[in-house]
Amino acid sequence: MFNNNDKPPERGPRPSLQGRRPNGFALVFFLVAAGLFAAYFFRGESTPIREIRYSDFTRFLGQNQIESVTIHDNNTLDIFLRSSSGQESSARLKTRIPYNDPNLLTSLLEKDVNISGAAATPSPWRVVLELLPWFIGFGFIWFMFRNMQGGGNKTFQFGKSRAKRYQEEGKKVSFADVAGQKDAKFELEEVVAFLRNPQKFTKMGARIPKGVLLVGMPGTGKTLMARSVAGEAGVAFFHMSGSDFVEMFVGVGASRVRDLFEQGRRSAPCIIFIDELDAVGRTRGAGYGGGHDEREQTLNQLLVEMDGFDSKDGVIILAATNRPDVLDPALLRPGRFDRQVMVAMPDIKEREAILQIHAAKIPLNRNVDLVRVARASPGMSGADIANLVNEAALFAARQDKAEVEMGDFEEARDKVLMGVARTTLVVSDKERRMTAIHEAGHALLHYYLKNSDPLHKVTIVPHGRALGMALSLPEEDSYSRTRGWIEDRIAICYGGWLAEKLFYSETTTGTKQDIQQATEMARHMVCEWGMAEEMGPVAYGQEDEPIFLGKEIARHKDYSEDTAQRIDKAIEEILNRIRDNAREIIESHKIELEKLADELISRETLVDDEVREILGLPPGEKSASLTEPDSSPKESAPVN
Repeated sequence: MFNNNDKPPERGPRPSLQGRRPNGFALVFFLVAAGLFAAYFFRGESTPIREIRYSDFTRFLGQNQIESVTIHDNNTLDIFLRSSSGQESSARLKTRIPYNDPNLLTSLLEKDVNISGAAATPSPWRVVLELLPWFIGFGFIWFMFRNMQGGGNKTFQFGKSRAKRYQEEGKKVSFADVAGQKDAKFELEEVVAFLRNPQKFTKMGARIPKGVLLVGMPGTGKTLMARSVAGEAGVAFFHMSGSDFVEMFVGVGASRVRDLFEQGRRSAPCIIFIDELDAVGRTRGAGYGGGHDEREQTLNQLLVEMDGFDSKDGVIILAATNRPDVLDPALLRPGRFDRQVMVAMPDIKEREAILQIHAAKIPLNRNVDLVRVARASPGMSGADIANLVNEAALFAARQDKAEVEMGDFEEARDKVLMGVARTTLVVSDKERRMTAIHEAGHALLHYYLKNSDPLHKVTIVPHGRALGMALSLPEEDSYSRTRGWIEDRIAICYGGWLAEKLFYSETTTGTKQDIQQATEMARHMVCEWGMAEEMGPVAYGQEDEPIFLGKEIARHKDYSEDTAQRIDKAIEEILNRIRDNAREIIESHKIELEKLADELISRETLVDDEVREILGLPPGEKSASLTEPDSSPKESAPVN
C-alpha cells in the first residue's frame, strides 16, 4: 500500500532523457542551397523585358522596326527593336505565338531580321516540382541514417532499451512515503544497505541477492516500493515494463535486454526495475511458436544476462508481478531472483495510514473520522483508497462545499463498492416492486442467520447493471472463512430468488448472478475445501490454465464418472439444504419482508439501523453505517 497508485506519479525532477543535439551543419547546408537556388532562378535581368501582344509584333514587323528575334522552343519570341539610328535598341520585348504561322520565317527574312533559336528557360516553380520527389527521397534516406547513429527511441533503434531513467536530485521517494508494509521494507533494507556500502557485505564473503521479485495484488504499491529503494540508496533508477521488450521484429527483445543491462553497468550503482515481469517471463514452451517464439528468445537472453551478472557491479534487479505462478522456474532459482518479497493488501492500521497520507492533500471537515473510514474499507488496495479519497473530494466539489465531509466519504465508498448510481433510469412500478421484494429477501436473511455479516445498506436505486443491491460489511478483517459463513452467504444469495417465488410464484432473470455465486461456492466446498462429509477432504479436479492465455478456461477432470456423479450429488445436497433453511426464514417472516419492501419503494435506500427499526429489532452493536459514531463496518459483500 502506498500514498498513490501502483504506478506512482513522478516527484522531484523529471526523468533525465538524452537531449537532441541540433544539426547545425544540416541547417547551414539547407540555407545555402536555398539561397543559391533563389539567386539562380530569380536573378535580375540586364535588359528589362516587356511582353506584348502578337498583333503588336506583326505591326512592328510590318513597320520594319525589328532588328532581331530569338525563337524559343515553347513558341515564344524575344524581340529586339531598332533604334532611330538603325542600330539594335536596348529595348527587349517578348510575345507568344498563338497559332502555327507558316509565313513567319518568310516575313522575317523579307524584313532582313536576324533570326536565332534557343531553348526556353524553365519556370522556377516547374523546376521545384520536378526536383521535389528527389529532395524527399534523399531527405528520407538522410533522416534514416542520421537516426541510426543517434540514441533514444528513433528510427531503426528497435534494439535499444526503452528504459526510463529517474535520477532523483530533488525530493526523493523514500520508505516514509510508503505506508505500512513493514515486512517488505525489512527485506528491502538489505538491498539499500548493499547499494550504500557494498564492502560491508563483500568483506564477509556474503553475496547480496542479484534479483528481488516484488509479488502482490494490483494496486498494492510494488512500483512505488521499488522507487523508494532507489530513493533510500540514492542511486539511479531504470524503469521498464516487461511488454516493452517484445516487438514484432525477431531479435528485438533480446537486443533490448542486452542494451538495458549494459546501461545498468555503465550507471552502476543503480537499480533496474522491470514492471509486469510476467509479460516476458512466462513459462517457456507454452506459446504457439515453441522454442523460436520471440518472447522466449527474450526470456532466454534475460536468463543469460542475470546468470552472468556480477553483484559486485553494484546493480540490483527488481521486478514486480501479480502472477508469480506463471513465471518460468529458471527465473526464480537462486542466482537470479533469489528473493521474493510479498507486498500484501493493507490491514486496518495500514489503510488508516494510507488515508492520512492522501487526506492531507484535501481540506477535511472536523467530523471526518479516518479510523471509521479505514474500518469500512477492508479488501481495498492502496490504489483503491487513493481513488476513494479522490471520489470523496469530487463529491464535495460538485456540491460547492468548502471541506470534504463524512457523508462525502460514504457516497464515495458506495460508488466504489456498488458502482455509479443510475438515477435517471426509468423503471416501471411493477418491476420496481419486484426489485424491492428481491432485495428485501436478501436483506432480511442478514438478521436471522447466525454467521452472516451485518447489513450495511439495501437499495433499489440501479447501480451498474444491477437494479438493486444489498451490501454487507464484516465486523473485522478476515483472511479465511468458516463453513458456517459460506453456507450463510449461499443462503443470502438465494434470498432474492425465494422472495420472488413466495410473492409471485415465479422468478426473474435478476437472480442469475445470485444463483451463479451460490453454485460456485458450493462447488468449491465440495471440490477444493473438503466441506462435504460424503466426499471427504479430497481435492477433485485441477485447473487448466494455459500460460499464453493467462486465465482459467477449463478444469482438468482427473476423476472417474462415478466420482463426478457423487460431486454433482453433493453440490445439489448442499444447495437444497441451505435453500430449504432460507425458505423457512423467508416464509416465517413474510409480513416483515413485505413491510421492508414497502419502505424500500418509498425511501429507495435503507441503512442497517432503519432496517432494524422496520423489523422491530433492537439496535445492534454491528451497525455498518458510517453516519453513526458507534458503527464499525469492515468489508463489502454486495448481493444483487
